[in-house]
Amino acid sequence: MPRSQEFILTLACRDTTGIVYAVSGLLFQAGCNIIDSQQFGDVQGEDATGLFFMRVHFAAPPQLMGEGMLENLFSHVRKQYGMEAQFHPVAHRPRLLLMVSQHGHCLNDLLFRWQSGQLNVDLRAIVSNHSTYAELARSYGIDFHHLPLAQGSDAAAKRAQERTVEALVEAERIDLVVLARYMQILSPEFCNALKGRLINIHHSFLPSFKGAKPYFQAHARGVKLIGATAHYVTADLDEGPIIEQDVERVDHSMSAEQITAVGRDVECVVLARAVRWHVEHRVLMNGHKSVIFR
Repeated sequence: MPRSQEFILTLACRDTTGIVYAVSGLLFQAGCNIIDSQQFGDVQGEDATGLFFMRVHFAAPPQLMGEGMLENLFSHVRKQYGMEAQFHPVAHRPRLLLMVSQHGHCLNDLLFRWQSGQLNVDLRAIVSNHSTYAELARSYGIDFHHLPLAQGSDAAAKRAQERTVEALVEAERIDLVVLARYMQILSPEFCNALKGRLINIHHSFLPSFKGAKPYFQAHARGVKLIGATAHYVTADLDEGPIIEQDVERVDHSMSAEQITAVGRDVECVVLARAVRWHVEHRVLMNGHKSVIFR
């Protein structure tokens, strides 16, 4: 079957017996071909949510291509198990907005992955509170929106700038906003407006090394492992559900600048993985945690 007939079904519901059978049986009876299927039940441990998660990549026959056909097909099972379920056309390229300040390593990495076809997205625009990467954006043919914030800007000024970003998100029908080292604290209103559609990257030293130059602080303390964390943004600073993490070993022979370079490489890789998994619908929210179907 052509790629235009492929879909990804993601679902979550209370864990119980018969869910996999009901879903796979329904797809089989409708003439669908299951290409890949993964599931997870969060039922063990004191912090277990008791939820069941499933991701199914399947190809559908032509008679199910009409608008709402898959939703109608799935309505009874959805109601029976109280599911939150979505169908995602594989042919759809999610529309992305990147936000950056003055550290451009993650931005440059995502741009290269997008241009080289490693990241199957429709990159619509770049927003920055500095003009540093305007020329880089132009070299890739991407719209660049310089939305400056004066040092010490009050909450009202920051919120006005955020509203401009929100208007851009709506106008461009953005599916995902990526903070590629965007160094501004976001308002609860902005975070809530983009809940589940806003990914951030930061060094994994938090909360041990807060403030400026975290890698220099780590060097001064003689750390042996450095890393990065990609997570969904919530109103609680750097407390959103984690999507991906990675580390690299460093030692006493390395300068603070060398450690910084290693740390930035890790940030690029971790953020790219998180973005790719999100746009491939491999990340399902599980309260304060996430389920990743890799």
